[in-house]
Amino acid sequence: MTRISHLLPAAIAASLSLSACAAAQESHAPSLAKRPVEGRFDVAPPAVVVTPPGPLPTDLAGRLARWESDAVQAQQAFAAERNITAPLVASAAGSAVSSEPWVVAQQAISRLIATRAPLTGALADIDRLYVDRSIEEAIDGLPDIYALRDRLSEMVSAQDAVIGALEAQLPE
Repeated sequence: MTRISHLLPAAIAASLSLSACAAAQESHAPSLAKRPVEGRFDVAPPAVVVTPPGPLPTDLAGRLARWESDAVQAQQAFAAERNITAPLVASAAGSAVSSEPWVVAQQAISRLIATRAPLTGALADIDRLYVDRSIEEAIDGLPDIYALRDRLSEMVSAQDAVIGALEAQLPE
């Protein structure tokens, strides 16, 4: 019985506050419905004409061709070095850290990473070019720049996966 007597005042207070809310809702508060004056601004915005990007300027076409050539050569060098590195890493897979086979494998991985320099350099140059041209609002050739950037980025991601797989074979 004592529990009920303690809960009774709380129940009465809650019912009074709810009745106060109901009384406030019955008042003549303004409606939130849309008013006729608000419909005056329901007008379609004017069409904005955006000129499509033009062709790549000739000075940039040469730079893009050079970066693509550098990337292809770096990809070929990476593949050749991977063929040398993979057996060295496989032979060091069960060896202890700092053992001779482990050190040789680590050096081979370092040489493999070094062959990526022309590719990662070209990707950095293209990123810089893309940002610079975007800031200058020079949109001519941006689709070509971005397409090459995507190809180089995919090459770098594939090489990252190869290097990660080789490093995972070695004990830490």
